Amino acid sequence: MDSLGNVVFEDREIENERLELTDTKANYILGPNLTLRNCTLVLKVSARRLSLKQPRFIDCTFEVKQELKNYQSWVASSLKGCCFKGHLSGCDFGYWPEYMSLPWYQHGFIEDCDFSEARLAGCRFHGCDINTLRFPKWPCFTFLDPIGRAPELRSVKWPGSFGDIVVDNLHTHPPSTKALTYYAPSVAERFETTSEELRAVIEKFDCIVY
Repeated sequence: MDSLGNVVFEDREIENERLELTDTKANYILGPNLTLRNCTLVLKVSARRLSLKQPRFIDCTFEVKQELKNYQSWVASSLKGCCFKGHLSGCDFGYWPEYMSLPWYQHGFIEDCDFSEARLAGCRFHGCDINTLRFPKWPCFTFLDPIGRAPELRSVKWPGSFGDIVVDNLHTHPPSTKALTYYAPSVAERFETTSEELRAVIEKFDCIVY
């Protein structure tokens, strides 16, 4: 750690290691020119303590020990064959070059990644082939092609205020949005409904994975 509290991983390739990013006083900076293969990364820091600058993660496992909230910087990384565990909310993954003009945001990538052991709440996947991804099962649920299927999804009555606030505004997400995952219990609490009422509507659509 330098005098500013920065722990920097750059200009190297790391294989088969376990990296503990858990010091709450450190700023972890991964990249540029960093490749990690078959590594396990333990994350227990807030979003503002973690910076990704075009790192490449290949066959890595992310163990998120503290909920990672409102973290868009995954779109500054390349993720291939990775597995995620733990709680993530308001996170973005994949190719979303319009998010920021900084050079590392122009190279976001996600493919063959597994989120089945994660809890995702309000997370988006951009510019990717969603058929290569494994999404978490119920009580999480994922809209596939939410912008393209928005008219169909608006055609039914959703419980609580979820329809008015979320479904009616699916078309306002960035055009690169290919999938959108929610966590039913938090949706139910926020939009004045129940998980059971949500599921009853979700089951009507083949464009929702649950």
